[in-house]
Amino acid sequence: MQKHIKIFKAIKWIIAAGLISSLAACSTTTDPAEKFKNQSAEQIYQGGEVALAKGHESDAIQHFEALDALYPFGNNAEQAQLDLMYAYYHSGDNASAAAAAERFIRLYPRSPHADYAYYVKGLADFDQDRGWFQRFVPTDVSERDPGTARQAFDDFNALLRIYPDSVYAPDARQRMIYLRNLFAGHELHVARYYYQRKAYVAAANRANYIVQHYNGTPQVENALGLMVRCYQKLGLQTSAQQALAVLQLNYPNGKILHNLTQPLKFNKA
Repeated sequence: MQKHIKIFKAIKWIIAAGLISSLAACSTTTDPAEKFKNQSAEQIYQGGEVALAKGHESDAIQHFEALDALYPFGNNAEQAQLDLMYAYYHSGDNASAAAAAERFIRLYPRSPHADYAYYVKGLADFDQDRGWFQRFVPTDVSERDPGTARQAFDDFNALLRIYPDSVYAPDARQRMIYLRNLFAGHELHVARYYYQRKAYVAAANRANYIVQHYNGTPQVENALGLMVRCYQKLGLQTSAQQALAVLQLNYPNGKILHNLTQPLKFNKA
């Protein structure tokens, strides 16, 4: 009991600290253009570069936002936009990073760095649902709605389609594999939810969706086992036999087949 009370108090402290930080940030926010209005474009840009090199992302963001507001068509505008999205992302402002990356793609579609913008947008959308609270209170992300993770998948997919030889392509490809497994895990969680509530038709349909659309993911084995169970409950003998046959063919030594403890009895046609 004492342990639970301590955890609860810790969570309350974390939430309070986050709210205080947010309020403090809001109260000190000023127009960056006003702060740098007497500086030249080169001075603002160099100041941002120095701040970024020192790891002072918030200071760098102020410089690059001011540069964009005061000198949107300057010689360093394109590089400043790249640095701004980088600073946003590394400061944890994923929403602003994604927006900045999307704006860069729109303004500089032929830039040799456009692949980087697609990559940063994917990273920002990938991380956007993983807020500070989840870092302190870990959860199974497959149980939550994928949210911007689906947008991240589309971002990485666009990167691979348009720039298949990009230096960022290998990492994007690995993240897409992870996300595909995540989506399949979410579908399986929903299917199990339906099964536990005896909504066997909905559970079977959801499990079948996994088999059809997420072939090759670890969740397919579980989905096939769930399909067998659902069809058994519904008295659909042929469908249960077919699902079992696919499970036996693809996972002959798998734990799901082994854990089907209740004997499968089918009447002869």
